[in-house]
Amino acid sequence: MFGKAILIHNGSAGQAETGSRLGAVIGPLEAGIEELTLVQTKEPGDAERICRERGEETDLLLVLGGDGTVHECVNGLAPLADPPVVGILPGGTCNDFSRALYIPQELGRAAEALMQGRTRPVDIGRANDRYFSNFFGIGLITDASVNINPQLKGTIGKLSYFISTLQTAASADPFRFTLEHDSGRTDGEAVMLFVANGRFLGTRPLPLAADALYDGVLDVAIIREAGLPLLKELFKIKNFGEWDSEKSSFEFIRTTSLKLTTDQPMQADMDGEIYAHTPASISVLGKKLTFLVGEEQP
Repeated sequence: MFGKAILIHNGSAGQAETGSRLGAVIGPLEAGIEELTLVQTKEPGDAERICRERGEETDLLLVLGGDGTVHECVNGLAPLADPPVVGILPGGTCNDFSRALYIPQELGRAAEALMQGRTRPVDIGRANDRYFSNFFGIGLITDASVNINPQLKGTIGKLSYFISTLQTAASADPFRFTLEHDSGRTDGEAVMLFVANGRFLGTRPLPLAADALYDGVLDVAIIREAGLPLLKELFKIKNFGEWDSEKSSFEFIRTTSLKLTTDQPMQADMDGEIYAHTPASISVLGKKLTFLVGEEQP
């Protein structure tokens, strides 16, 4: 049983949708929380500010929203000396980080799972002065996010991400990069560089170990060639054990920190939010925040 909890939810959703979402979770949450406060965001940045200002006042911080809202909350909570436990109620398009935490994707079931009280300290990535929970990426992944059709996203949800990626992959321009990491230095040309902390991208599992969220290491994929075969290979690989570096278009690096420079400043995508740029100093903060988790599947 939690004493005090704050539930942050997106105020940009319509009244009917907001009522439906809250109605699905309030019952299960009240069974495990003595005092629950609802806080509605009104504009971008509100969730981060609320977490920063009120995070240390509560035992539990609940986030009802998608990966973008989670990203804001992580950036508000990570700098705190005594952050609360965090629970995610998936209300977005892909909800990738919640999937890595084994949280059911139906809101009512998610609330019930969170109130079981299972917790796990997880790693958080840091890029310059900002934080990410799921990934940092440049190149193809940023282009795909920029090219998503908002109307298409609203109509068919997560499928829009893959359609945009396929369209972008056919015309991806390579860029030159230099990467300094625990094992040395890597440079050359690539179409995408992806730094993973989480285990899902666009609802699809990545070929990372089950403990990727709390192993104290970042998984870096350097993708040097564009095209549909590359995307098929990315999602076909199940784990590093199946990956053959001699036959692959990918290069994988595991590191605790890295310094990334590119020949020209490039936009960077963090958890689906695009506002950062290269160069970037990236590191992992081991077990920085504690999250409520669902029941792990065998």
